[in-house]
Amino acid sequence: MTDRQRRLRSAEWFGSADKNGFMYRSWMKNQGIPDHEFQGKPIIGICNTWSELTPCNAHFRKLAEHVKQGVLEAGGYPVEFPVFSNGESNLRPTAMFTRNLASMDVEEAIRGNPLDAVVLLVGCDKTTPALLMGAASCDIPTIVVSGGPMLNGKHKGKDIGSGTVVWQLSEQVKAGTISLHDFMAAEAGMSRSAGTCNTMGTASTMACMAEALGTSLPHNAAIPAVDSRRYVLAHLSGNRIVEMVDEGLTLSKLLTRDAFENAIRTNAAIGGSTNAVIHLKAIAGRIGVDLALDDWTRIGRGTPTIVDLQPSGRFLMEEFYYAGGLPAVLKRLGEADRLPHKDALTANGKTLWENVEDAPLYNDEVIRPLDKPLREDGGMCVLRGNLAPNGAVLKPSAASPELMTHRGRAVVFEDFDDYKARINAPDLAVDADSVLVMKNCGPRGYHGMAEVGNMGLPAKLLEQGVTDMVRISDARMSGTAYGTVVLHVAPESAAGGPLAAVRDGDWIELDCDAGKLHLDIDDAELEARLAQSDPTAASRRIASDGGYRQLYIEHVLQADEGCDFDFLVGCRGAEVPRHSH
Repeated sequence: MTDRQRRLRSAEWFGSADKNGFMYRSWMKNQGIPDHEFQGKPIIGICNTWSELTPCNAHFRKLAEHVKQGVLEAGGYPVEFPVFSNGESNLRPTAMFTRNLASMDVEEAIRGNPLDAVVLLVGCDKTTPALLMGAASCDIPTIVVSGGPMLNGKHKGKDIGSGTVVWQLSEQVKAGTISLHDFMAAEAGMSRSAGTCNTMGTASTMACMAEALGTSLPHNAAIPAVDSRRYVLAHLSGNRIVEMVDEGLTLSKLLTRDAFENAIRTNAAIGGSTNAVIHLKAIAGRIGVDLALDDWTRIGRGTPTIVDLQPSGRFLMEEFYYAGGLPAVLKRLGEADRLPHKDALTANGKTLWENVEDAPLYNDEVIRPLDKPLREDGGMCVLRGNLAPNGAVLKPSAASPELMTHRGRAVVFEDFDDYKARINAPDLAVDADSVLVMKNCGPRGYHGMAEVGNMGLPAKLLEQGVTDMVRISDARMSGTAYGTVVLHVAPESAAGGPLAAVRDGDWIELDCDAGKLHLDIDDAELEARLAQSDPTAASRRIASDGGYRQLYIEHVLQADEGCDFDFLVGCRGAEVPRHSH
């Protein structure tokens, strides 16, 4: 056995001449694999989230073939395997419900199989954090290959952004400014190719986070899905993962505290999704990095948003890539001494700054200079107060500046069904200064914390020309959405959080600059209201049905903790399990 073989996990399966080695090799050989492929070559797992039910990832079979070519060229042997594909567009009640399930699938698939390293094929919103979470719990050499964004949507001769246009046009239908026919006509033009949302939604945000964390090759985040350069990047990633095995470049050497701080600053610069707050916390928890909600204030606040993309701005991911992509953003931050840790290591063995210091930038409209930002302070706004003792978040780049400091009376919906039933009622006691409050939509209350926080405005206010209101909930919202929306209120209503006590007519104060979210009642009244009800009853009833829902509700952590399962936090490593025979 060579020195290289002794270092390989796969040698514990394929490297012996005894009964066990015979069985492992023989069964694999029924696929036509010649014997020399088992003689000391690194076995590279290609972790594939392809599914016809996940249209964002519909092209991953072809993407995997290019990864395989790269692995073979570099002297490794690729083995492709499927994992749970939690697609955002079809899965109910929300893909977030199965993010942790997918991470468990990935973790155990890696640990239980003869793999020396993995390439993670990710794209749709939750596949990126799920696969990184699972791989982080094993800590073997890992590289991310994203599927890339779809082409720009087209409608009436203009570009439209996936997701964002749905929220825009549906409000216009309710306001009576467009017809239902006009709304439906946009449907076919919105999604014109394979790939993820072409706005800076959660999928594009998490692809940017993967690149900023150093877990992918440069430009991974923005190359369009159908661009041939996406397949070149897949090939090169296959090359690189074999080298990472020989170098012992495991995920824990990339996912450092410094890397997460770079990602937080990057998220502010790109106008990234609020969902990144939850996902980065969960990934950090798996690798053992203590990332707190207040780190988003400390590191992100004061950072200008310089990427002019929907939903915060005008352009789409195609223009972002053509303008220079994420390397251009990182270069612009670094030149202004706004990149916290230039020396953070990345998957290609170079530092983050070495990767981007010579990056070209082709369009100052799409990626703006720091002195001409889309938003002067795009860092995630973390709010605290008696309404959110453990925190809540708001995305400034997608909010209305005049509403960032606001005081108004609450219009309360007990859950999403109550909201849908009453929001357009003519007699709803609401005006433009009201604060819409929705309860029971957090991790337990909606078992999965669905993206319903960007509540559509009442039809009668839309007809009056109102375009934004302060909205507060324990839910999430799509990264493609926009508005002055307070999300992730923790603890959630269904966990007995103060949000459960809010009543119609209560005054609520929002002050983003001060990080304040306050319900204007005294502590004694708040405690008395909570004592009068059992806000956890609904989630307990759901859990009583058993199955994965019960596991989820009993073990999911709150939003400020990343919504991981309490028993999954931490890195368990990739120690080779005992033999199966």
